[in-house]
Amino acid sequence: MRSRVVLGEFGVRNNFRVDVVHMDENSLEFDMVGIDAAIANAFRRILLAEVPTMAVEKVLVYNNTSIVQDEILAHRLGLIPIHADPRLFEYRNQEGTEIDTLQFRLQVRCTRNPHAAKDSSDPNELYVNHKVYTRHMTWVPLGNQADLFPEGTIRPVHDDILIAQLRPGQEIDLLMHCVKGIGKDHAKFSPVATASYRLLPDITLLEPVEGDAAEELSRCFSPGVIEVQEIQGKKVARVANPRLDTFSREVFRNEKLKKVVRLARVRNHYIFSVESTGVLPPDVLVSEAIKVLMGKCRRFLDELDAVQMD
Repeated sequence: MRSRVVLGEFGVRNNFRVDVVHMDENSLEFDMVGIDAAIANAFRRILLAEVPTMAVEKVLVYNNTSIVQDEILAHRLGLIPIHADPRLFEYRNQEGTEIDTLQFRLQVRCTRNPHAAKDSSDPNELYVNHKVYTRHMTWVPLGNQADLFPEGTIRPVHDDILIAQLRPGQEIDLLMHCVKGIGKDHAKFSPVATASYRLLPDITLLEPVEGDAAEELSRCFSPGVIEVQEIQGKKVARVANPRLDTFSREVFRNEKLKKVVRLARVRNHYIFSVESTGVLPPDVLVSEAIKVLMGKCRRFLDELDAVQMD
């Protein structure tokens, strides 16, 4: 029977570390150092497809006289990110209840503006409610949801997403049910706009580069990668920040400089970029992805323990 696991067998080294480089409301950049490519890619795929969110699953259309067909309208509504913590909800099984479903109402009717100028041709002045935005979506609490969630916490992430355009007499009246799901089932449940990684560039100058050649070398790379310093009256190039390089390989088009530069990548240093759709902060998404990965590892170890080892 297997009683323990050596992390090195799964691509995790003794010098493993995570360094947060930049974080704001919706994006996070961090370094994972000392892991194998398989672990890094598993982490990326979990972020894309296995961290749950809430999204519109069912649309009950009572009236839709806009030019947007019911199916297209329902698809557009499903892709609207919903600001609701999925950790507070269960996966939906049968009929929706307050523990697994959120309900929104969208009811907008376009009319003419009686105060518009007679010679005006601007739709924004001629019509009232001619553009249907996510701000028109109204949360309808189910059961005791109004007591659990303060007003304003359950809403679309952005209130200025255009859903449809109307003209006088046209109306949209529908009810939406939001459920918990993962991106593996449908892309609308994916919590990230982008989740990617790249290897840290390793740029080495094989010999000193001075004078005009230093300036020319600096122009071959992204801004900030190569710095030109004044040393004893001479311009000397040095590698300042290799992580800014995009690996354009422009330097290899220069016959003089391509022999003085060696481009490589640090094989166990991964630069992750995570951009949230706004449903959860990016640092929370990363921690949830780690929990999912840990759960997969536990299930794998349980399966190993259940099998008699030779």
